Amino acid sequence: MTALFTPASVAGPGARTDALQARSASRPRRESSDPAVTGVRERILRATLELIAASGVAAVTNRRVAKSAGVSLGSLTYHFSSQSQLLHESMLLYVEEETSRREQIARELAEREPSVEQVAEAVERVVATASDIPQQLAELELHLHAARDPELRAASERCFKAHEQIAAAALAALGIPDGERHAPTVVALMTGLAVRRLAAGGHDAQGTSEALLTLVRGLEG
Repeated sequence: MTALFTPASVAGPGARTDALQARSASRPRRESSDPAVTGVRERILRATLELIAASGVAAVTNRRVAKSAGVSLGSLTYHFSSQSQLLHESMLLYVEEETSRREQIARELAEREPSVEQVAEAVERVVATASDIPQQLAELELHLHAARDPELRAASERCFKAHEQIAAAALAALGIPDGERHAPTVVALMTGLAVRRLAAGGHDAQGTSEALLTLVRGLEG
């Protein structure tokens, strides 16, 4: 999900911890703790996300990823034995970093004790940030690919769960009861708005704050 509604200091590390655990569990046993090896894996994963954002999952071939990451084909296949594993870990890296980033945004907002209106406006500004658009495109591509690749579905579900955990904490901080029950609705709204925005070029987030306010006020009532 892109630029999730996160105005809560109580978001906590739970979502990030889940992502870290899943990412660790999915790694092959031969992975080394050597920082140099870890660096190579991360370069490969970031190159994969960049290719997905630019040209879609179909653009992810061993040769393209290796060239973009600046590694040999042998190095790539040593670290990732299949495309499904490569896509799976790419998504988990995205989840890990985006959850951490959104928690930081939540803490900064909470320090100002903003109103619901101020939070909604801040979210609208964040989702329109040009630097976030490639990552947003990559995430949506990976979710769609999960519909065709069963091995990727667990990572896709974990991604949505991480968003929902932060949304639930945000709703609780705003005094909305049953935040966990309503969190999937918030995530679904933001995801739908993201698809429409990105299809139109990605920069116009007008209407995001109004949609969030409509939803939150309805939950309050």
